[in-house]
Amino acid sequence: MAAVSEAERRTTAARHRLEAQRARFDTRAWAVKRRERTRHLIELGGLVQKAGLVDLTRDDRAALYGAFLTLAAMLKAEDGEHTLALWRRGGKRAFEVEAEGKNGQS
Repeated sequence: MAAVSEAERRTTAARHRLEAQRARFDTRAWAVKRRERTRHLIELGGLVQKAGLVDLTRDDRAALYGAFLTLAAMLKAEDGEHTLALWRRGGKRAFEVEAEGKNGQS
């Protein structure tokens, strides 16, 4: 009985691996778009983490969402383009400093 149970478990695991492999190489338009969207959202989440917002808000999603709504309101204001330019400049500088730090460590 234990051998049958173990064989069934291995068969199920193999089937899951095959399904995952098929999903990774699925070229249907909707699947490709879904993977691109998923990757984009993961990258944005990484930026939230990299900025330290998860720790600073103690992973409070309501606080993060409120902050994002405030940022969106700032961008909708008259000087939104100026605000965006300031944020972009600061972000580029942070990326450059990080890249320099990684290059110096290698």
